[in-house]
Amino acid sequence: MALDQLLIDVLEDPIDHGSLLYVASKSVLYNPRRKVAYEVRGAIPVLLPDEARDVDEAEHDALTSASDAVTTGSTN
Repeated sequence: MALDQLLIDVLEDPIDHGSLLYVASKSVLYNPRRKVAYEVRGAIPVLLPDEARDVDEAEHDALTSASDAVTTGSTN
């Protein structure tokens, strides 16, 4: 299940408070500055720092170039 647009418009990283990339096909919210991914379970983003996982360079490239990647936050 995809995230609601209203939620996408307000989400930000809990650590650096910057925008995220929402990649619906991978069910993740990704912070390319910190190279960490947060899981989206159903339509619920899990933005807990302890639950974030590190992303390697190959996955970083795939997530940042995903055709369905949408920027979250007020810059959207």
